Amino acid sequence: MILHARIVVPMDGPPIMAGAVVIEGNKITSVGNASDFPKCEGIEFHDLGDVALMPGLINAHCHLDYTILRRSIDPPKSFSAWVQRINAIKRSLGPEDYLKSIARGFDGCIKWGTTTVCTIESFPELMPHMPTPPIRTWWFYEMIDVRHRITTDDVVAGALSFFQNRPGSLSNFGLSPHAPFTASIDLYRLSNDCAQAFAMPLTTHVAESDEEMKMFGEARGPLYNFLSGIGRPMGDCGSSSPFSHLWNAGAVNAQWILAHMNELTPDDFALLHELPRSARPTIVHCPSSHRYFRHRPFQWQRLREMGINLCVGTDSLASCDSLSLLDELRILQQNEPELPSEELLRSVTRGPARALRKEGVLGVLKEGALADLIAVPVAGRVENIHDQIIQHTRSIPWMMIDGKILEKANGR
Repeated sequence: MILHARIVVPMDGPPIMAGAVVIEGNKITSVGNASDFPKCEGIEFHDLGDVALMPGLINAHCHLDYTILRRSIDPPKSFSAWVQRINAIKRSLGPEDYLKSIARGFDGCIKWGTTTVCTIESFPELMPHMPTPPIRTWWFYEMIDVRHRITTDDVVAGALSFFQNRPGSLSNFGLSPHAPFTASIDLYRLSNDCAQAFAMPLTTHVAESDEEMKMFGEARGPLYNFLSGIGRPMGDCGSSSPFSHLWNAGAVNAQWILAHMNELTPDDFALLHELPRSARPTIVHCPSSHRYFRHRPFQWQRLREMGINLCVGTDSLASCDSLSLLDELRILQQNEPELPSEELLRSVTRGPARALRKEGVLGVLKEGALADLIAVPVAGRVENIHDQIIQHTRSIPWMMIDGKILEKANGR
């Protein structure tokens, strides 16, 4: 198959005016000038017209389970109040609700150009009933042992059973101890062992809120009181930040994808700075969710200067309005107007691919990469093509996943 486009944006090299991408099976075999790959008899040909042809977007942190909760919770007075409210809503929903939610979530991803999603799966019992995902999906099994109603070993055993009978070639799997306030250090360490044995990625929420910081640093605050009240052992609180609590215990390392990291102390930055660049973890920022909770400004520039692999995700629709990664990039650009648009686009292409250990396979258009592409309508000059892509506010009209053109339904 040969694809022609006004501009090809490979994301690992300069944009190509009047570009072409050649695909065999589910992989890209060549990228270059359209004149080098003319229409040929016997080869499927598509002239996509006035579009920027680029790698599909990768959502590095999402909760598709909660898509049906869009606008169901007003911005809370406290993070712990939000946790209690969402837990109450979850108890009122059943398996069919969550299956419907995940399906709607996939529709939202497709609408806005996401071809790969990293989603936290809170209800692993749904997996046998889940149809094959329409886009490339990393299912991260969420694990909690906060009240030790079941042993940490049993939690991990349940996680391993989650990976049996994989529902399709676009499904991939990882582990996600929920957060340091709901998962024990032992659970994190066992997750490390499992991930190493099975070559799976790892993710967790950490340092998301000021209440989490107060809990671990000062043994006080609404989150501390809430968790203490439901029986969580609190002996690990009162001496360090959430990130330092995990890192210094060897619970997380450079292989982890750390969601949020909103609350970092000077000691946290010193710890990160002392690490070799290759030993620093990936961090995922969720601009809409960050704004919803009114967190303090995210330290993108400081983390960027340290060489941290920074990615962008949407979080869940329980704390944002859309699964559009371009919306997220526009919000981030409002907060960090000096950031180049090309760098922002790397945070939803090459950055997440690196975090998933898929560099050169996802997030780029190059020989040997998987054929996951999107076409974004453009009208301007090539010099500002990355700006144009980020400023595109309508749905994405054309998408290819694993070498197959996706027939986009009405409403997507």
